[in-house]
Order: sequence, then C-alpha cells, then structure tokens
Amino acid sequence: MSLTPIVILAFFVVILLASMIRILKEYERGVIFRLGRVTGYKGPGLIILLPVVDKMVRVALRTIVMDVPPQDVITKDNVSVKVNAVVYFRVVDPQKAIIEVENYLYATSQLAQTTLRSVLGESDLDDLLSEREKINQQLQEIIDHATDPWGIKVSMVEIKHVDLPSEMQRAMAAQAEAERERRAKVISAEGEYQASQKLADAAKILDQSPAAIQLRYLQTLNIIAAENNSTTIFPIPMDFFRVFMENKNSKE
Repeated sequence: MSLTPIVILAFFVVILLASMIRILKEYERGVIFRLGRVTGYKGPGLIILLPVVDKMVRVALRTIVMDVPPQDVITKDNVSVKVNAVVYFRVVDPQKAIIEVENYLYATSQLAQTTLRSVLGESDLDDLLSEREKINQQLQEIIDHATDPWGIKVSMVEIKHVDLPSEMQRAMAAQAEAERERRAKVISAEGEYQASQKLADAAKILDQSPAAIQLRYLQTLNIIAAENNSTTIFPIPMDFFRVFMENKNSKE
C-alpha cells in the first residue's frame, strides 16, 4: 500500500516529461508560444517546453507540391478554356507562416487560383499555347511577391493542361491542316523554280558545246537500254531538220 503514492507520482512525472519534451525532424521547426506570445521558433532535434505555459506549432520546411484545380478562364480574345496548374513552394520563415496568415496552405491555394484566372484572362489563346514558359514565369513572380509577407517562397509555377472546347479544337485542326498544305505548295513551287533555274543553266552550257549534247544523247540511250524496253527512241537534234527547212525556204 505504501508504494501507491510513489507509483502515482511517477505516473504524473512521466506525463509531465511527455508534455515537456518534443522531438522535431530535420525538416521541421516548432514555433513556440509562451502564454500566447510568440518567442520564436526552434528545431530540429530535442525541444524542452514549459508545461502549461508553452505551446508549440510544427511547421514543415520541405517543398510543397500543390495542385491548382481546373479553372474556367476566358482569354483576352474571348475563348473559354479550362486550365489547371501546379505550384511548388516552401516555408522559409516558420514564424511568419503561423502568425501572419491563418492557414498558409489554404491561402496559397486560393491565391494561386485567383492569380491563374487573372493572368490568363489578360492573354490571348495563341500566347497561352505558344508562350507558356513566359506565362509560368509571370505567375511565379506574382504569387511569390504576394506570399512573401507570409514567409513563403514560391519556386515554380507550371501550367499543366489547357482544355479547349471541341469546336475550337476542330477550328485549330483545320487551320493547322491549311497551314501544312500552304507550306507544301510553297516548297513545291520553290523546287520547281530551282529546277527551272538549273535546267536553264544546263541548256546554256550544252548550247556552247555541241559535243556535250551528243554525249547527253548517248547517255539517254544508255538509260533507255537499261530498262529492257522493246522500243528504242533515238533523239534527233533539231539542227538536223534545220538544213531541210532552209533548203525548202530557198526553193520557195
């Protein structure tokens, strides 16, 4: 019976020590409130708190990856799209993150959503699709500046997906197809133009050397014979007919 008070005392001592001792991981910090007033933050490692007097709030310093839910956005050129994004941020000042804002996770999420809608609402659809890196940088700067008083550093903002209406997708597909057809026609026309220039240059060279023309004829016959054709065509120079035409004109 005499051991009962000792056991009870030991029990209360254990409870008291458990309420005094806190162990924080390497990526954690503890903001200490003493009688309601903040005294700073401690950690990592072993933290000793005064019973009843001290209260501690844990804050993680690791980078947080926050998914921004899809937002309905009307672009500057009046196109309705649905866009979602992802925000990478971390707490750099645990004390500000606790006392300057009620819930820094919720506050950052709401700020990211409103900023995403406002920035994309000032951009054209073509800019949203082709200059995504520039828009990501603009979003990061705006959100980082707004969350700086909360002790939060936004390191990156990335637009994940842009969901276009089906009619806009069909229009863009038709536009892309027309653009590819235009490029094909331009390339074909450029090829014809370059070929005609080369043929004109070749004609000038052959005209200066009749022997070269005869060699070209023989080369053509060699190519035709290699095809195992039953019919062989002999090209006749136009100069051959010129003699007969001149004799006919002289008789007349």
